[in-house]
Amino acid sequence: MRGSHKVYEFEVVVVEDETGGYVVSIPALPGCHSQGEALDGALKNIKEAAELYLETLSEEERSDLLKQKYVGI
Repeated sequence: MRGSHKVYEFEVVVVEDETGGYVVSIPALPGCHSQGEALDGALKNIKEAAELYLETLSEEERSDLLKQKYVGI
């Protein structure tokens, strides 16, 4: 049986790059950006970037970060 894990949901900003592909970021996670040639690849990449980002945080940092509420973009 797999260990339990938390599921987080974040708003993702997707911008079509003028040279092709997509640039994606998560405003709630400062500095968390990625890209991809196709939209599905870009979204897969930002999910992985978010997982790695959250792994670097202490429990206190993660708790403080996840308390923030974003109203809109």
